[in-house]
Order: sequence, then C-alpha cells, then structure tokens
Amino acid sequence: MTALPTNKLKIEMVHDIVCSWCPIGYNNIKTAIAKLDIEVNFRFLPFELNRDMGESGESIAGYFHRQLGWDEHKLMDYQKSLVTTATHSGVSIDFSKRKFYYNTRNAHLLMHWAERFDKQTTLNERLIIGYFKDGENISDLTLLLNIAEEIGLDRKETKAALMSTQLNQQLDDKVARYKVFDIRSIPAFIINETELISGSNSVDFFERALMQLIDEPTKKHKTNP
Repeated sequence: MTALPTNKLKIEMVHDIVCSWCPIGYNNIKTAIAKLDIEVNFRFLPFELNRDMGESGESIAGYFHRQLGWDEHKLMDYQKSLVTTATHSGVSIDFSKRKFYYNTRNAHLLMHWAERFDKQTTLNERLIIGYFKDGENISDLTLLLNIAEEIGLDRKETKAALMSTQLNQQLDDKVARYKVFDIRSIPAFIINETELISGSNSVDFFERALMQLIDEPTKKHKTNP
C-alpha cells in the first residue's frame, strides 16, 4: 500500500438512527479508513426522517404501505435484499425483531450529548445493535438512559441534558450547518467541512474517494456513487 499523508481528516456523517442504509455506509467507510490506515476525526450529524412520528412509532409494513403503496410481498423482497447487503458489510438486521420505525429526536440528542465525552462512536455502534438486531424502541427515554449508563455516562446529568432547551437548540444548529449541501438522502459524509460523499457505497468506493480527497485537499467537489 502506498503511504498516505498524515494530515488528519474530519468526517461528519449525516445519518438517522433508523435509516437502514446508514449502518451499512458507516461500516463500509470505517473499513476503508482502517485499510488506508489514516487518522480520522469522526463525528455525527442528525437527519431526522420521522420527526413528527409519535412515541409509539409506526410499523415498518404500515410505513411502506402508506408512503409507497408496497404490499407484503414487495416489502419482504426488499428486506431480503437489504439483509444480504447489510450482512456483507458486517451489519446484522433482524426483521423478526425490528418491526417499527421510531421518532429519533431523543436518540440524536443523546448522540449530541455523548460527543462532549468522546463517546459518539461507542453510542452509535450500541444503537445499531439495539435497533437493527434487537428491535429496541430507541425513542424511549428510559432505554436511552440505560444505554447512556452502559457506555459510562452519568444518568442524572444525561436526563437533565436531554430535557434541556439548550441541548435541543444545539442539535438544531447542527442541522443548519449542513444545509449548504442540500442533502436530501442519507447517509452522507462531509469531509473537512467542504467535501460531500453521498450514499452508503462500497468499501472500495470509499477508499478511492478518501484517497482522492487526501491527494487533493484544496479541491472542492461532490462525490456520488
């Protein structure tokens, strides 16, 4: 492998906790980073797919029928293909347990809170397992506080933070930061605050894209699959 420059990349992943393609993109870019052996400052930005959804969520079957008119057979074919793709990327999706979409506002608030303790990556990977593999209701505040304790955060401080106006405003400010890119689908990856890579993509694609950005750090462009 050709030795790469040591300048550190800042990567901000625009994602939602319930987005099926986000953990696939996350694992693929993480694998590419490891293969390139580069140092990265990796952070997460919130994209709420279902901001108006109620606390109890909505069944995935009902959601796809309402949004796209899909019947049970079309949904099952899609889920089978998705599971195959996810497995190839090292992501476990169990649709016998993951049956609902949820409002992810509380989960994103926790992700933002965890950033100040350098625990975003740990939390993201815990939420991926909890939701996609175990079907947990990641909108539930009690569950999120339990998870916060699991990763070493103080429960009382975390609860107060999640309910604060200040943390909610900070989360909204993060959304405003990526509006310039006009992002309409996720996952998306902002590199060094100026470059955009869209889509989950393959490991090889991410390797090539990251190498190009390292080789041409001052050139502004968008990289799409």
